[in-house]
Amino acid sequence: MEVGIFIPCFIDQVMPETGLNMVKVLQKAGVRVAYNPEQTCCGQVAFNGGFWEEAKCVAEKFIRDFSEYQYVVGPSASCIGMVKNYYPQMFYNSALHNENKYLSQKIYELTDFLVNVSKTIDLGARFDAKVTYHDSCAALREYKLGNQPRILLGKVQGLELVEMKDTDVCCGFGGTFAVKHEPISTAMAEQKVQNALDTGAEYIVSTEASCLMHLEAYIKKQQLPIKTIHLADLLVRGMENP
Repeated sequence: MEVGIFIPCFIDQVMPETGLNMVKVLQKAGVRVAYNPEQTCCGQVAFNGGFWEEAKCVAEKFIRDFSEYQYVVGPSASCIGMVKNYYPQMFYNSALHNENKYLSQKIYELTDFLVNVSKTIDLGARFDAKVTYHDSCAALREYKLGNQPRILLGKVQGLELVEMKDTDVCCGFGGTFAVKHEPISTAMAEQKVQNALDTGAEYIVSTEASCLMHLEAYIKKQQLPIKTIHLADLLVRGMENP
């Protein structure tokens, strides 16, 4: 089984170690990993900002960059949700209609791929901490991610998962929303972090790097006793031969 890895902008620029850890996780699952260094953005930022023609140009390159792989896997449901939900509208009845249709059928968020494609739920990870899980808006509503992250967390030795109140409520990031509506965005981050603190958890875990970046900034500014971690980074902890 060969996978072409997709590294979203936030991972590349802010959390590169998460991309590296995703590779380790996939290799541990017995997957052959390939990387196209020519890959760029999926176009989500431009698309959400209303620059649809510019987004389409980026999307055309994305389709061609990942056309040769058996599967494509990335650590961000928002980016992959963009490809699955909005590329079909962009390229309907176009020269790239069939290529895009094929891509949308073979591109997966990391935890979905592990649980439902490679059938790997126990990676031998160990993480001695109490954690709570944040369901990102994009994961739930764009990608339609289910309990795959929790299934994987349930197999991590030493880990205690405690659910926070309103786990499916937005953290306040929302891309440019956090810039255009900073006071509202900050208040939403405050509520999300407080819900996590109320559980007694030491970490907030998510599959979405942008959510974690937003929450981590609020936590550090307020000097709160909780940390954030991407699920890919958690799954390599204690893993033999990572």
